[in-house]
Amino acid sequence: MRYDIHQTTAYSYAWPVPVARHVVRMVPVDRPNQRVLSSHFTVEPEPVEWTETSDFFGNRVVHIRIETPHTSFTVHTGARVEVEPPPAVDAASGPSWELVRDTANASPDLSPRSPVHQICPSPAVPLSEPITRWAGESFPPGRPMLAGAIDLMNRLHGEFTYDPRATDVSTPPLEAFHMRRGVCQDFAHIMIAGLRGLGLPAAYVSGFLRTKPPPGQERLQGADATHAWVAVWCGEEIGWQGLDPTNALIVATDHVVLAVGRDYTDVAPIGGVVLGSGRQKLDVAVDVIPIPPEPLPVEGPA
Repeated sequence: MRYDIHQTTAYSYAWPVPVARHVVRMVPVDRPNQRVLSSHFTVEPEPVEWTETSDFFGNRVVHIRIETPHTSFTVHTGARVEVEPPPAVDAASGPSWELVRDTANASPDLSPRSPVHQICPSPAVPLSEPITRWAGESFPPGRPMLAGAIDLMNRLHGEFTYDPRATDVSTPPLEAFHMRRGVCQDFAHIMIAGLRGLGLPAAYVSGFLRTKPPPGQERLQGADATHAWVAVWCGEEIGWQGLDPTNALIVATDHVVLAVGRDYTDVAPIGGVVLGSGRQKLDVAVDVIPIPPEPLPVEGPA
């Protein structure tokens, strides 16, 4: 499946900002089952410094510095991405969650995709006994890892309400857990906290959802902005599997990965320092447009 992705992120400031430094993670890169065919990225006003790097997890990171006084800051990004469905996996098979836990904790692998980076508390996802206890209900002794993770995803989706007004970007997972309300970031953080509390590897994934669902299907929650879900490590053979607790979906071709990290702080689309005072306003617009497949050539008469 191919998509054209367009995103505009615009900040407006109450007072002019003389100097700003930003760290931007808003352009996808090649991933397993995902290939970036083209991309572009512009900002307004024009920066005096622009440096592109990749972080530890392979995310594309752009560092920019602006020294022109400005009352707005706008980022335009676009990409054409091809997404392939992951190999089919039988959730009822595979290693038990106990074996996955023990294997991950004993792994000597320190590469970016190693599970060892995703089993400990992180800045935005501390371990929480109430969340761990709740998550543990999905993992009775001997249950296959992926089956337990899917059950946890479905329980979270069924017991929690998607409510954009209930939380903000700084809301701790335990607070959202007690409210049983939040957005995709909260759902992902709660699921990650529960899995890590059991010693199971879980990563935070940011990205996009298709904004035009197939005929007869409902529009997915979170499709109007950058979305978030969870990647769960299910052992050496099955590897990382994407699960979207906001929509109770196993990630396939409706999701485009933007960045991967331990939690939101690793993948925040825009960070940095703004020298100024007063309030600011943020507006985000996202379009993920499916590209129809090209028709097969019609052969003429022999």
